[in-house]
Amino acid sequence: MFLAMLTLTSSGRGTRLAQGLLAIVLAGALGIANAADREIDWLELMPEEDLNLLESMPEIEHDGDGPVTLPDEIMTGRVVPEMDGVTGRIPGFVVPLKTTDDMRILEFFLVPYYGACIHVPPPPPNQIIHVEYKEGFTLEALYDPVWIEGELVVENTENDVAKSSYSVVASKVERYQE
Repeated sequence: MFLAMLTLTSSGRGTRLAQGLLAIVLAGALGIANAADREIDWLELMPEEDLNLLESMPEIEHDGDGPVTLPDEIMTGRVVPEMDGVTGRIPGFVVPLKTTDDMRILEFFLVPYYGACIHVPPPPPNQIIHVEYKEGFTLEALYDPVWIEGELVVENTENDVAKSSYSVVASKVERYQE
């Protein structure tokens, strides 16, 4: 195939085709996946400043003296501007915000761990993604993680449940599988 591309290129015909094919071959050889296959890590959504704050926090002890709260400095909702417009997928847990009569979830917060915003105080806003999914989907249980796929946008959403710094209009929501 590479020889055929060289022949097309050297003859002056099909240069664009040859370049396109070469790009596909190289991408395959290098293991480069399409943008939708990019897995976004939750820590990529936190600016370095917030990561440093988290790392310097003392260990949290759960001794029943009330809810655990994070320092105000982490709860500012700072974002990583370079993540705006990134297309990919990210796993997480669902906090439903809008459902249909038959319990299809249309709008939700995606959070990195089960129980966030429901049983425990919410994580920092840059660790919450507001998701809209027009098709809707159902879950057997809220502790079942999902993958969402779409374009990440830096956008604040706030309601009675929590505040998020990012949003996605999901092109796909599916049960989490490694």
